[in-house]
Amino acid sequence: GLVQGKANAVAPGKRMLSSMTPTFVVGPERTFIVGTPGGSRIISMVLLASVGFMLNETPPDAWVNAPRFHHQFLPDVVQHEPGAFTPEVAAELEKRGHVLKNLGRRYGNMQAILVDRKTGRLTGISDARGEGAVVFVPAKR
Repeated sequence: GLVQGKANAVAPGKRMLSSMTPTFVVGPERTFIVGTPGGSRIISMVLLASVGFMLNETPPDAWVNAPRFHHQFLPDVVQHEPGAFTPEVAAELEKRGHVLKNLGRRYGNMQAILVDRKTGRLTGISDARGEGAVVFVPAKR
């Protein structure tokens, strides 16, 4: 889990350390809403998907389903899913002193909605790693 310091110590009237989501990323015409379980990895998973949205170079399902990597200070290791780095990138990271740990499995169960505010179109994305599904239910008027 996340390493806590004195400021985050458990005490009456304080909230526990948490990296919970959902996250809203608002662009000029679209909004990306994303959330996932995953403890300390939530922050890096949401960041990676949000960067995909901001770069807008791939379809929305690629942002949610891309291989992931995570670093949280302690342990000082870059944990990653298979396929997160090309062999060249992995070698360069190791050359720069990073310790890589292939977890040999995928993690997370991200769910996301892309809102096109111009057209009103909603695109739901469910992480292929998990058991979720995209279902839209019309609002009652």
